[in-house]
Amino acid sequence: MPIYNARILEIDAAETRRYAGLRKAQDFAEKNILDACEEALLLLNVRGAWNIYDYDNHIVASEPPIEILGKSIVKHLDGCEKVICMAVTVGAEIEREVTRKFERGEYLASVLLDAAATAAVEQAADLMEKNFSSTFAKDGFKLRWRFSPGYGDWNLTEQAKLFKISGAEQIGLNLTSAMMLEPRKSVTAIIGLEKISVQKKSSHDKNCADCDKFDCPMRK
Repeated sequence: MPIYNARILEIDAAETRRYAGLRKAQDFAEKNILDACEEALLLLNVRGAWNIYDYDNHIVASEPPIEILGKSIVKHLDGCEKVICMAVTVGAEIEREVTRKFERGEYLASVLLDAAATAAVEQAADLMEKNFSSTFAKDGFKLRWRFSPGYGDWNLTEQAKLFKISGAEQIGLNLTSAMMLEPRKSVTAIIGLEKISVQKKSSHDKNCADCDKFDCPMRK
């Protein structure tokens, strides 16, 4: 199981603003967002893990094999020969600081730091995905964008399957009975690998536009 460690040098302030629900609040002081991003950088502990498996007819050839259930995820992986099952986190310390700020009554700072942490874990996942793209392109594969339990109709209960085969435990993640990841600022996802020679024109290069959850707060 490969381990991924990387340092994020800058957190996207625009994404932090979006995750804080302030995208349309143009009069909101940008300094508050930038300060939250700077503080978050000091608290991050980025770690990732991943495994690659053969994939055919809805089945991931892990040990034991698992079946992928859900029309949207099955459609998304159609034509893929392999899948990458990944997990990434920015650690628990930033989450603890968010809680401490809230308990001290620093509500704005707590919300903004939480949003910066969300932006950071998505950036970490993006960096992993970019690394996969360059690595597997050498073998003639193109990546589909990452798809996580809870997207489309891929039920969140499927998180347990992905958790086991992604290597999530090896980077300190836990899974609650409600199928939520701990630390909270963590992501698991599956990425399809399609041979470039058989690549078809489709909607697979889309992201939020390919999902039917129009009320999702993560939607761009």
